[in-house]
Amino acid sequence: MTEVIAADATLAPAKPATKPARTYFSSGPCAKPPGWDAAKLATDSLGRSHRSKLGKQRLQYCIDLMRELLKLPDTHRIGIVPGSDTGAFEMAMWTMLGARPVTTLAWESFGEGWVTDAVKQLKLEPTVLRADYGQIADLNAVDWSNDVLFTWNGTTSGVRVPNGDWIADDREGLSFADATSAVFAYDLPWDKIDVATFSWQKVLGGEGAHGVLILGPRAVERLETYTPAWPLPKVFRLVSKGKLAEGVFKGETINTPSMLAVEDAIFALEWAKGLGGAKALVKRSDANAAALNKIVEERDWLGHLAADPAIRSTTSVCLTVEGADEALIKKMASLLEAEGAAYDVAGYRDAPAGLRIWCGATVETADIEALGPWLDWAYATAKAA
Repeated sequence: MTEVIAADATLAPAKPATKPARTYFSSGPCAKPPGWDAAKLATDSLGRSHRSKLGKQRLQYCIDLMRELLKLPDTHRIGIVPGSDTGAFEMAMWTMLGARPVTTLAWESFGEGWVTDAVKQLKLEPTVLRADYGQIADLNAVDWSNDVLFTWNGTTSGVRVPNGDWIADDREGLSFADATSAVFAYDLPWDKIDVATFSWQKVLGGEGAHGVLILGPRAVERLETYTPAWPLPKVFRLVSKGKLAEGVFKGETINTPSMLAVEDAIFALEWAKGLGGAKALVKRSDANAAALNKIVEERDWLGHLAADPAIRSTTSVCLTVEGADEALIKKMASLLEAEGAAYDVAGYRDAPAGLRIWCGATVETADIEALGPWLDWAYATAKAA
């Protein structure tokens, strides 16, 4: 049993007796799947051309696994692209925006990044709907005659859209969903999403560098009927001679991929399939978020940055800490890391001072539960210092 020390204690509290078995709580790159070991990765494709028969087979297999687990309809293409989620989302922006007016929704740093891209880089004049960290913009105010850019799950704010009901079925514009902390954690309505992007480094616990671009039929139509006014870098080009470059969505990547990262993603996808697929991953994330919420509810010095449970993330959960400033949060994170009790739990640099605990599917619920006493210890120790 661990004694919970009052926040105003002047003596260093005793350390908890038990640590989480796996102390990886970073929100990206995230914890590897349980049982992961580099020695378990297939390596036959390493040192081979990604354009070899084997290389293409492994890339296509990775795409096929993603389609199977996400239950994506055949109408949607899946491509592995450079630049992680950022590269995938900017590829979509650069190739498709400009045909219609644009609305951008921003309630955290990455959403603000898409605003900056639209305004300063593409020289568009978007309608911008904003909300402070921990809140969400008025989704009912969205004009669906516009192309609409939004973050499904704000990794830096702990805020998510509650569902896809607000996305109009009869929309004239395209829906662009930055879904990097949402894919494999929520049951996404693919009929509502024209463009989705994510990276393996989030819920799958894969490696960074590569993004995944998912295109619905309306997005493909846009690509084949519209040519942007600005020049496109080679790594953004998805059309050849007026038609979608289908090879990109069959394992023929635009540039050279890391086959080691691909094999790592395949390991994670096979692990997920063995659990029961995407539904099992959603269930694990939900259980982790519930365990962390129990910790918060039992402590009057902890709170949720997203106060409304309907818009609270179940993956990148952002917490407020009573009386905390940036220095206190850094001290807490450093104490936990030094003890090997929890890694990378400080909030995002642009967000209000607080903690951020990743609750995605690769984290074990027992490790979230074991984290509570260590948060007590770190808080009391940092305050006493």
